[in-house]
Amino acid sequence: MIYIEALNDITEYSKEAPLQKPVLFLAGGITNCPNWQEKIVNYLKNEDIYILNPRRKNFPIDDPNASEEQIRWEFNALQLADIISFWFPKETLCPITLYELGFWNNSEKPIIIGMDKEYKRKQDVIIQSKLIRDTVNINYTLKELAKNIIEYL
Repeated sequence: MIYIEALNDITEYSKEAPLQKPVLFLAGGITNCPNWQEKIVNYLKNEDIYILNPRRKNFPIDDPNASEEQIRWEFNALQLADIISFWFPKETLCPITLYELGFWNNSEKPIIIGMDKEYKRKQDVIIQSKLIRDTVNINYTLKELAKNIIEYL
């Protein structure tokens, strides 16, 4: 596994061109929720993949340019990703993640969805996802989500 945290450039981590490993983007809550990304990364540590994590250890909240840089990095990382996993934690509604799910659910890109059983918009995610991808599998623990990612790989 090669781990890449926002705002790092994936090309700094690989001399391969084109990339020879699948690229996974971890879409999901960042603000006001636990660091679920750390758990997923740990579950996937033995896989031969790149993991793009938008959650930064130190987000410079006082920098007026930080949000735009973050959004641009995420936009480009999502374009680059071969697979997008989504996690909806119970602590927040994740409006940006919902937007990203809606967008990418309408693409050909593989997506893998997970959510806490207590996520407040659970039913909406299930119904909307199945309307577009009727075979979509929803995972209700991070361990199940990681297992589904590994099975896909």
